[in-house]
Amino acid sequence: MSLWKIAAVQMECRLGAKRANLDDIIERLREAAGQGARLVVFPECALTGYCFESKEEAWPYAEPIPGPSTLAIAEECKGLGVLAVVGMLESVGDKLFNAAILVSGQGVAAQYRKIHLPHLGVDRFTTPGDRPFAVHDLGGLQLGMTLCYDGSFPEAARCLMLLGADLVVLPTNWPTGASSTVQYLIQARALENFVYFAAVNRVGQERGFHFIGKSRIVDCNGELLAATETDEPTILYAELNSDKPRNKRIVHIPGKYEIDRIAHRRPEMYEILSRKVQPRLH
Repeated sequence: MSLWKIAAVQMECRLGAKRANLDDIIERLREAAGQGARLVVFPECALTGYCFESKEEAWPYAEPIPGPSTLAIAEECKGLGVLAVVGMLESVGDKLFNAAILVSGQGVAAQYRKIHLPHLGVDRFTTPGDRPFAVHDLGGLQLGMTLCYDGSFPEAARCLMLLGADLVVLPTNWPTGASSTVQYLIQARALENFVYFAAVNRVGQERGFHFIGKSRIVDCNGELLAATETDEPTILYAELNSDKPRNKRIVHIPGKYEIDRIAHRRPEMYEILSRKVQPRLH
């Protein structure tokens, strides 16, 4: 059995205030580590803020990966003996990506570029993610990373489950209007894939947008392990058993009522999922 205590840091992110945001990330990282967390997850664009009005405005706050901020976070992780997932903007040539990094004491262990982009905030100007979904071994816990709007596409979490994820993290920037996502979608993603799921939102105001918080850590069966219904800064904690999501066969009554979320799939019936189609409008 491998037990992992994780932390979800619901924090305020200030637009363009990268140094102040980095200081807050490091402070919260220390607080979570002091409570025994081994993995600490921060919101989408935690380092930069989100509501930029152009690529040109956002560009000065983006960094290569690795870069100065990731090195600072890695140094802190090394001293604390923890891992962190942090949202940021990544610059590659002339491309701008909405990214999440997995940081250890040795540096950037993995990164993810947001694949599904809404017409909202900085995502109006970023390049769609160009790397396939991947799962990363933390040393007993298999981690898959997604970002915000990715959670609205069931294929994202399903791909990560099939790749062996025990935990899917979703750093987010949920504004007012996302309450249905909070209420219905996050727990469904955990339940339908039988994986742990951590949705980590921000709080605060940016250019007329109010960010609603309501972060949650969800058990494999869709039940809440930890959640907040407020839009105030806080840190959620939960203990995960990595053995649990690896047994997809759920036996309620032996021989009469059994569910296996991998073995019962019918991939040959899903061919349409790999095709681009236009929805029928009536």
